Formats: sequence, C-alpha cells, structure tokens
Amino acid sequence: MNAVLPFANEMLGKHREFFPYGGTMSMDGTIAQAAAWTGEERPASVEVMKLLNDGFRAGAGRGEHRATALVYDIRTIPPGKRKKQDAIAVALDHRDSYSVIVIFPYSFASDGKLAVEESFAVKGKGAIFRVRPGCGQNRDS
Repeated sequence: MNAVLPFANEMLGKHREFFPYGGTMSMDGTIAQAAAWTGEERPASVEVMKLLNDGFRAGAGRGEHRATALVYDIRTIPPGKRKKQDAIAVALDHRDSYSVIVIFPYSFASDGKLAVEESFAVKGKGAIFRVRPGCGQNRDS
C-alpha cells in the first residue's frame, strides 16, 4: 500500500482527480506499478478497474503475484460522520487469502490544499486470488 498510495495523493494535489491504477508485489517482493488503458481519453473508472483486476487475476493464476493493490476514488460515509465524502480506496489482496479495502477520506482546504484524514478498513472482496485449502477466505482486518 505504501508503494501505491503516494501517486493518488500527488494526482489529487495537482489535478483533484485520478484514474484507477494499481500495483503488484511479486513472489520475491518486487513492487511494480500497474495501469490500464481502454483506448478512450477519459474512460469510465469501472472499465479501468475491470481491466486491472483481470490482469491481477491472470498474474495470480500464473503464480506471479504475492499481493495486489487497486487504487480508486470513491464516495463514502466515514465512521462517526453522517455525510458522504470523497476518499481514496486501496483494495489489497494477498495470496494467503487476505483481502481488505483501506479507505482514506479526503477533502480540499479553502486554499486548495489536499487534506487526507485518518484511514479505516473494511473487509475486501477477495476477488484476485483463489482461496487455498486450509486458508480462511478472509482474516479480520
């Protein structure tokens, strides 16, 4: 997560938006950035996310990934609040059947500066790696 999150902060600070992107960790621990292109100048985020997840699943199926991270922009109601706000979501999936989405609510100050708030986590969908025998589908985060 630490390898992929700074880019979202950079893009939000410069452009107030970002397209979904991600990263992978290989079996030897090498981190690689991941992006997808639909051929459109401004593709729908859901299409980019599908392409990234398809690529993550293919690599996982070949035994290339220990973990994956999908980074995308959402609207959510953070714990203790009542209104939806913008947030960076980082969907983390690990080959040991661990899946979590870490959410970083954010806003912009009156001077336009990005303010990222305290993160919280929710159970992930476990959509990248097949559940291995003897492993639970997800561990609590």
